[in-house]
Amino acid sequence: MNENITFILESTEEAMSNAVKHLEKEFVNIRAGKASPSMLGSVMVDYYGALTPLAQIANVNTPDGRTITVQPWEKNMMQPVEKAIMVANLGFNPMNNGDLIIISVPPLTEERRRDLAKQAKAAAEHAKVGIRNARKDANNDIKKTEDVSEDEQKSVEADVQTLTDKFVKKTEDILASKEKEIMTV
Repeated sequence: MNENITFILESTEEAMSNAVKHLEKEFVNIRAGKASPSMLGSVMVDYYGALTPLAQIANVNTPDGRTITVQPWEKNMMQPVEKAIMVANLGFNPMNNGDLIIISVPPLTEERRRDLAKQAKAAAEHAKVGIRNARKDANNDIKKTEDVSEDEQKSVEADVQTLTDKFVKKTEDILASKEKEIMTV
């Protein structure tokens, strides 16, 4: 097989794989009712004048499925951490007991679960669009490649379609598992 064709196939597979990885990262941010330290991943704290990710200045744990605890490594950072969690607008109400900041994760309502499922579907659809765009780019590149017979071109386009089908299926499987997780009470 032509080395240009091999390169096109490899870069297409990488682009499709990146679309799926991006989807998985987005799904981490969609909470499914269970407390997780990643829920506070977007919180930035004013640490001596510099905005710093919460995980770099505090220990974030989940002692159970409904609670997140945040223990800053410096006692004087309790107020700024508490303020940063509130400012992050995640819908959490932190409680400060002097040693720890305790966040109770409220259970999701049925309506909120449906909204999260819609959000997950939209993210999955976005990933599928990325996969299809990679397919379109690959097919265009194949047509532009010189010294490739028409039969070879059709064969390579079939390979690209096989890759596309594989990654679309993977996306749908990830979505199905996330929807199940969201809708499970």
